[in-house]
Amino acid sequence: MDSRQRLEIALNHQEPDRVPIDLGGVVTGITVGANEALTAYLGLPGNSPVVDRVQQLARPNEALLDRLCVDTRYVYLSPPQNGGDIELSDDLYQDEFGVQRKAAINEEGRLLYYDFTGEPPLAHAETAADIARYTWPDPHDAARYEGLVERVRQVVETTNKAVIVNVIASIFELSWYLRGYTQFYIDLATDPALIDALLSATREYQMAQVEEILHRVGKYVSVVLTGSDLGTQRAPSLSPTVYRRLVWPHYRQLWDLIKRKTNAKIFYHSCGSIYPMISYLVEGGVDILHPIQVKAANMEDRKRLKEEFGRDLTFWGGFDQQEVLAFGTVEQVREEAKRLLDDFMPGGGYVFVSGHNIQTGVPPENVLALYDTIHEYGRY
Repeated sequence: MDSRQRLEIALNHQEPDRVPIDLGGVVTGITVGANEALTAYLGLPGNSPVVDRVQQLARPNEALLDRLCVDTRYVYLSPPQNGGDIELSDDLYQDEFGVQRKAAINEEGRLLYYDFTGEPPLAHAETAADIARYTWPDPHDAARYEGLVERVRQVVETTNKAVIVNVIASIFELSWYLRGYTQFYIDLATDPALIDALLSATREYQMAQVEEILHRVGKYVSVVLTGSDLGTQRAPSLSPTVYRRLVWPHYRQLWDLIKRKTNAKIFYHSCGSIYPMISYLVEGGVDILHPIQVKAANMEDRKRLKEEFGRDLTFWGGFDQQEVLAFGTVEQVREEAKRLLDDFMPGGGYVFVSGHNIQTGVPPENVLALYDTIHEYGRY
């Protein structure tokens, strides 16, 4: 059984020969520091370009992906015609949406990620008309999609790997990037008209980009990435009632578009405690839930999640990344990996990834033990 077949069978809630394995996406990736440590530990080539500036994610090379038996391959868009980012100083830049980000550097001088700084571009918007005057990047910019078809077809025609375009359509999260986190949540409670205008504009941008991608490569891709973080460690970040009334209808339009344009499955990413929202995701047409943050409240019981939602959702992730992967021993990693598989793999509907992106400082021997255990133990 090849990788593409393996993933398709698992996503259709059947049992393939083994659990499909993933690595390399915008929320299923590996940071530059972790990639360097892992490739050095394995004696593999370590030169990998940065494919996500904010999160400092590396593009894993083929040698590493093959060593870890990864079944997926991510294909990336090209830069916009104007290049996108504006460099403001050595450690500060402004992205194409007008959001400023500052470098976060550790004690050893390593760049870890870029964090928000400065004033959000829509911080002073007071009405829907103010939202309407905001100038969006052009989702139809042909430069973004230059070479996309060729890169996707190269994977399809020369490998047996499953193809995913490494762009995540985010409505809720991008909206608060533009408005500012605190003000956005105030608006949810006090100004639903402004929130609706902002979410509508963000939705239209994301739908336009998704349509451009699927028009070109929709028949080739296995999964379409969507998402936004809806949870904190302890609870959802907004009430399920507010989510359903104000946010969910915009995602429903996005998901409906995807269903019309491709047979690929819809992936939804949200960190945190989101148990009350899962039924709404299912109702909206989501096929895959990631990352299953098991240290978050009401997300720790993987068997319960499988029993309640396993007929409708494929679970993608679910490993204890916060404690075991980062701070556990190799043996603890192996045992947690086996428990994960026991909980999620029966009946199909499960794809393995470590959880969210593998962070700088995670011991490479833990990463290797995790992927090797999944490959060895995750057989049907």
